[in-house]
Amino acid sequence: MKKIIFSVVVLIAVLIGCKTNSSSSDSKKLVIDFEAKSNSTVSGTATFIEKEGKVTFVANLAGLKPGVHAIHIHEKSDCSAADGSSAGGHWNPTFKKHGKWGVGEYHKGDIGNFTADANGNGTIALTTDEWNIGSGDPTKDILGKGLIVHEGNDDFVSQPSGDAGARVACSAIIK
Repeated sequence: MKKIIFSVVVLIAVLIGCKTNSSSSDSKKLVIDFEAKSNSTVSGTATFIEKEGKVTFVANLAGLKPGVHAIHIHEKSDCSAADGSSAGGHWNPTFKKHGKWGVGEYHKGDIGNFTADANGNGTIALTTDEWNIGSGDPTKDILGKGLIVHEGNDDFVSQPSGDAGARVACSAIIK
């Protein structure tokens, strides 16, 4: 009887352990570093975590001028140009007009604006089911794209990119 109880306890422990391991493997995480562009001193990181069909994005930046700045996903993971222009235009796989995230038409890369404090530090966060990490779906997959921080704010109206000014930081969204 003790042997059967022991076997059942071991089996339950194995099943619980397998369930825990499988749920953690459903999560994907990507942390990327920003490079300063356009003679700025901007630095920081961005984190993308995909879990249960949603991606949570958080960017933490330093070295910005105090005030409002735009951040967008651009079409290429190329940050080689001194002004960040090698990242191309906004990522727009659904061919929509530029706009404000979640309101009317907008690009999948139109993340929006955030505020840098008096010390030049800023943070922005977003959770969406409109992106994923590495699925290969050209309308949702953020891998192979670029992340750009702009000198100014996005007006959400000017086409095709919101008139946000110079590109002061760039990061390639790659593994």
